[in-house]
Order: sequence, then structure tokens, then C-alpha cells
Amino acid sequence: MFNRIASKSFISTTSDLARNAGCRHLASTKTLEETLREVIPPKQEQLKKLKAEHAQTVVGDVKVENIIGGMRGLKAMLWEASVLDPIEGIRFHGLSIPECREVLPPAPGGKEMTPESMLWLLMTGKVPTPQQSKQFSEELAEKGEVPSFVEKLIDSLPKTLHPMTQLSVGVAALNHDSAFQAAYERGTKKTEYWTHTLEDCINLVAKLPALAARIYRNVFHPDRPLVPIDKNLDLTGNYSNMLGFGNNESMTEYLRLYIALHGDHEGGNASAHTSHLVGSTLADPYLAYSAALNALAGPLHGLANQEVLRWQIAMQKEIGNTITHDNIREYLWRTLKSGQVVPGYGHGVLRNPDPRFVALQDFCKTRPDLQASPTIQLVQQTAEVAPEVLKEHGKTKNPYPNVDAASGCVLYHYGLTEFKYYTVIFGVSRALGAVTQLVWARALGLPIERPKSYSMDALEKLIKS
Repeated sequence: MFNRIASKSFISTTSDLARNAGCRHLASTKTLEETLREVIPPKQEQLKKLKAEHAQTVVGDVKVENIIGGMRGLKAMLWEASVLDPIEGIRFHGLSIPECREVLPPAPGGKEMTPESMLWLLMTGKVPTPQQSKQFSEELAEKGEVPSFVEKLIDSLPKTLHPMTQLSVGVAALNHDSAFQAAYERGTKKTEYWTHTLEDCINLVAKLPALAARIYRNVFHPDRPLVPIDKNLDLTGNYSNMLGFGNNESMTEYLRLYIALHGDHEGGNASAHTSHLVGSTLADPYLAYSAALNALAGPLHGLANQEVLRWQIAMQKEIGNTITHDNIREYLWRTLKSGQVVPGYGHGVLRNPDPRFVALQDFCKTRPDLQASPTIQLVQQTAEVAPEVLKEHGKTKNPYPNVDAASGCVLYHYGLTEFKYYTVIFGVSRALGAVTQLVWARALGLPIERPKSYSMDALEKLIKS
């Protein structure tokens, strides 16, 4: 069912795909900054025109339910890199996930798009050439080492401190070397804010794998030596290697897909919005993304995939390896009747199967070892049964699986079984979209965020008036 939906909703024709990709290619000699210097001026003009001609145009209304319901659905942010449609799912500068997997360059010898090629697309709206992607990987490897004072700081933290807290502390500490902060203190021109922000953002993305891998080693494998960054590997190749999975190419390929898919999901989610909000104060990217990581650590946001896996393992333990639709259905109803939700199903925006879930399932179908895994089989069969049960239950607007329904089980299968660490990988991923927005917010001169708030008494008075 999901493949059929995906083929109708997400996959363009071959000619459309070629045309979309072709119009986004640039000469392989241009760097990321050079490409941005070409694409920023037209966007600045587009924003200037929107302000001049449509500043007072109404694009929606505000209901009481928006104010007291977490601003859900409120059209109130400018976010260039991606747009999330309830039916189609996420598109990155117009490209669907299947299209991105088709046109974004993989690592040498790999098949899946790399996070750095996704970051290039998010930043520029262009599909990088393989040479551009390779050169970008080399730049990130060159900048990937974490300063010694940050290493000592992370090593000094108690091993019982949650890995996400440690990651937030480490990212905030990188602010010590912020190019933007130094330039701002020197009195740099506003028109150049974005260049210094870009420098910080590239350094942040480059250092996240080594920082995250150090936390993994310290907390879960303190006796394991940390391997150095290999300048010949891409970002994820190094991350996988430093985590101890460098000899498992399937795990490395999965991490490439996982990080690229989780890189951006529009601007309204809690971590992306937090990064933009803090960045709007002209805080440097390290401080802005450190705050975003604290949002991501919340149970209602980034912790979802580990909760899904715990639930799946509990179900597998109860029903055993004889997996049938009937015993899955019975377990689903027991979960719902106990007052719990079925984790991994539903989404704040989507009203169809999450195309990220579909992509991860497609990955699993290409690997016999994953297809033979009882855990993976349970995920696949649950996705076939759960929508019908949730529709019958009648309390969810979207009964279909989201990305969390599948993301953790592959990590678990390949031996990364430490649930508390899963959100750290999400944190490494989500930086791609956050740093893109930080650069563009400075390039477009977006103002500090300052929405209006109301007390309940003031709101009732407003309603009466």
C-alpha cells in the first residue's frame, strides 16, 4: 500500500526529474560560498518585492485554537530550504525525497545521498556535482577536529549526564571560536553577516560527528579508543568510523540516508524554530543550535524513535517471532485500551505515510539481512495493520507511520543498541536545516522574532470586542 501511495504522490517522471536536477546544477569549480554569492541577490530582490507589494496581504487568519494550541498550523515563519505538505510530505527546494535520492551525489562507492550533498541543496537550491560534493566532504574533514578544550570539557562531564545534554554543552562551548561573534564585535557590515555565519555553520557541521562520537565513547564504551578523522572519508564515513561501525558499509550507508532525511523538515518544528528564534537575536550559530538541541531532547520531539523501539521490542517479546497480522492487531488494541498511544504513528502536519518512512523501508528491502530480521519484519507488518486499527479507534488525524516508526530499528539491528544515544544522531542530522536557515536569515536581514502574547482574560476581552 505504501509503495503505491509513494509512487503516486512523490515520484516524478524521469523527464521531470532530469529537468528539475539539470536546472539546479552549477559548474563543478564553484565552492559553496561562491554559489551562495550567486543565489543570494535574487532572493534578496524577491524579499524586497514581497515587502513592497504584498506586506499587507492577508495569507490566513488566527483562531483561538491557534493561540492556545501551540500555534499549530499558523502561517508565521519564512523558511527557504523546505516546505512540508500534509499530503505530499517534505520537499527540499521543490525536490521530493525519491528525487533527492536519485540526483544528489553519493559518497565514493556508495549509493545513498550524503548529508553534505543535502546541505548543499538546502543552502543553494542547487544539486551539487559529484566533484562539488567531494570537495565539500574534504573541507568538512579538514575542519572536523574538536578543539582540545572542548574535548576536556566533554571528558569531564559525568557519564550519567544524558548524551543530549552533553552535546548541547559541547556545541555551546564551540562558541569560543565563533567567527560571527568576533566579526560582530569588530563592527562588520550587516551585508557581510551571512559570510561569517556561514563560516561558523560549516565548522559546526564539520565538528558534530567527532563531538557526538566522543560522547558515545565516553558514556557507553569508555575503554574503546577514539579513531582520528580520516581526511579521505565523507562526513558520515568518519562518523560511522568513530562510532565503531566503520567496517559495516551497510550501517554507514544507512547513517548517510538517516542524516540526510532528518536534515530538515520545515521551520515550525520545535528544534528548527528554536534555532531560528535564538539566531534572530544575532546569537552565533553555536549558541542557536545548542538551544535547538535542548528542544530536540524533549520527549515530544526528538526522543520519539527510542520510544518507538522500546514499544516494538516489548511487542516482539510478547508475541514472539511468529508474527501475524492478528497478533499485531491484538497488541495494538491492548496498547490503545490501556490509555497509551501507538508510538511512531501520526504527525503534527502530515496526513499520509511519511515519505521518510517509505525511504527507510525501501532501504531495508534492498538488504537481505534486514529483511530477515524479526524486528524489521515486525515494523513492516505493523505498518500494514496499524492504520486500520487507528482509523477504527478514531482518535488520530493521521493513522499512518512517521519516520520514527522505522528509524531506530535499523540502528538496533546493526548493533547500536544504546537508546539514549539515538537522539544525538538526530541532533547531528537536524543541524543541516538549522544552519541553512541561520545563513539565509542573515543574508535576508530577517528581524528578531517578537510575536504578541495574550493572557486568558485579555483573550476573552478580545473575543467580546
